Amino acid sequence: MTRDDRILTPAQLNTLARDLLEGSFPNVLVEGEIGNLARPASGHLYFTLKDARAQVRCALFKPKSQWLNFTPRDGLNVLVRGRLTLYEARGDYQMVLDSMEDAGEGALRRAYDLLLAKLQAEGLFDAQRKRALPAFPRRIAVLTSSSGAVIRDIISVLRRRFPLLDVDLLPVPVQGDTAAAHIRHMLQRADACGRYDVLLLARGGGSLEDLWAFNDETLARTIAACSTPVISAIGHETDFSLSDFAADLRAPTPSAAAELLAPDAAALATRLTGLHRQLHAQQAQVLRQSMQRCDRAFLRLQVLRPQAQLTALAQRAQQLQLRLQSAIARQLEVRAATLRHANAVLRAQHPQQRIDYLRERLLQLQHRPQALIAQRLQQDALHLRGLARSLHAISPLATVARGYSILQHADGRLLHSVEDAQVGDRVQARLRDGQLRLQVLHADPDT
Repeated sequence: MTRDDRILTPAQLNTLARDLLEGSFPNVLVEGEIGNLARPASGHLYFTLKDARAQVRCALFKPKSQWLNFTPRDGLNVLVRGRLTLYEARGDYQMVLDSMEDAGEGALRRAYDLLLAKLQAEGLFDAQRKRALPAFPRRIAVLTSSSGAVIRDIISVLRRRFPLLDVDLLPVPVQGDTAAAHIRHMLQRADACGRYDVLLLARGGGSLEDLWAFNDETLARTIAACSTPVISAIGHETDFSLSDFAADLRAPTPSAAAELLAPDAAALATRLTGLHRQLHAQQAQVLRQSMQRCDRAFLRLQVLRPQAQLTALAQRAQQLQLRLQSAIARQLEVRAATLRHANAVLRAQHPQQRIDYLRERLLQLQHRPQALIAQRLQQDALHLRGLARSLHAISPLATVARGYSILQHADGRLLHSVEDAQVGDRVQARLRDGQLRLQVLHADPDT
């Protein structure tokens, strides 16, 4: 030993060993037999996994142990998956497990997975090929063991929910090497007979090996080929078989399958009661409407009755007669008034009356012309005297009356100047009281 050698503590050495183990073996699969199984109150599982030559300590903690689908026990051959680590308190290495399954079941599981993938790739489990279940089946066939509790549970649920449903038990073995063949044969017979509305394939829970008959490839194909709807209720809720995938409906448990198959009688009774009330209400409404239509039809019939029509026509005729009489009376009054007016006008324009009127008018007018003529003559005389005075005022005679005379030619032309007369001309001199006939002897114009 030298000064440069590194001195480790046991804890440091354990840490190095743990890191080496976990880094080199992060995830390993080990198959062996369980020994020294311990189940403390914490819920963890501690045991040794051994074979004929060696053993290794294992720990499966509570969260992972709750997912086991079998009960671990000493001597059981299992397949575990986990990582290697070091338990530093004792310096022992151990496996901390992520999963554990029955070694025999593990082989079955791998075969199951391969067959599931194959049939799924073929489209055997496609949803579009699934058949719809009848809403109210009348007769169903249950394919299960006649001695198990499954058939009793199914019948109990069916009798409770819908006692009118006919149930036929078709007993088949549900476990063993020949179970799949028996189930296929019975399934084909039940489907071919045409008596059943639904076929229920049921079995209680168990390990993968116990349920292996329902993972038969031929059985899965037979279920898919059935013309009658098939319900598969195999095992518990967490158990899945190929029959579940091939069937038209998968139920988590046989009792749940019975619940799905049978309608609830109480709910149906409640619904029927409601429908009965609704039907009664609708019938009452239809009856009321029919009665109303009958009443209206009766009223129309009464109106259309011949006697009623005759009565209505008689009343109409009477009304029209009254209206006609009233109209005739009004027309007569109007015509009488018109006639009286025309008669008055005619009398007013009668020739005799016109003659009498004109005679009286003539008598009245006989004296009027003389009076008018006298009045007019008087007016004209006054007017004439006025005109005479006016004319006299401007008349040459007025000048003559003052001592002057008017000289005229024989033809009446006036002599205004000496030059208007020639020597020897005969002229007339108009004086105030007469005329003088004169001859021009000499003309001396003023210079």
